[in-house]
Amino acid sequence: MIYGARTSLFVAFSAVILGTTVGSLWGVACGYLRGRFDLVSQRIMEIMQSFPDLILAMAISMAIGTGLQAVIFAIAITRIPFGGRVIRSVALSVREMPYVEAGRASGASALRVMTFHVLPQCVAPYLVLATTHLGVAIVIEAALGFLGVGVPPPTPTWGNMLADSITALVPPWWLAFFPGLAITVTVLAFNLLGDGIRDTLDPRLSPAFLRMMTGGRRG
Repeated sequence: MIYGARTSLFVAFSAVILGTTVGSLWGVACGYLRGRFDLVSQRIMEIMQSFPDLILAMAISMAIGTGLQAVIFAIAITRIPFGGRVIRSVALSVREMPYVEAGRASGASALRVMTFHVLPQCVAPYLVLATTHLGVAIVIEAALGFLGVGVPPPTPTWGNMLADSITALVPPWWLAFFPGLAITVTVLAFNLLGDGIRDTLDPRLSPAFLRMMTGGRRG
């Protein structure tokens, strides 16, 4: 179980970092540049989001072949539109800030304004997205391994362990129970971590701010 966690977590972290980073940079460009580039990009993201994550990852994995790199790439593709849409909404609001207008008025290029003025304001939602997507990536990797299109054996992953549990005529209960338990606990932990990071980085969700907004009332 512990040895298999190495591959499962490596795939999840690599895919989330790659997919969320590419989607976030794409979203920053869409939110700041707008125009035709934003219009075309949003249609592409909508097409990608129209497919279920598992179906899209399975199709990409089967198209480019099995293997560790192929699974990471397939899962990363499914994370791009979610990161792009969320970060785009942040970039749209930051774009109208006075200091961004001052940067444009000073003659700074669009790339410089996006890098030094817009992008730093997107770090907090990026961290929340990344931690939340880790749980989804683990589930997708396990599902791909269970269906036989993930990391090929004999590399141990939680998904491959679940697949091995159904090959025996009378499989022992622990072959399915413990990998399933590991997936459940890990996904829950990353979701709770994402909620904690969101509450920490967003001052509007702090108890002091909520008490101030409600006038100190409880309810």
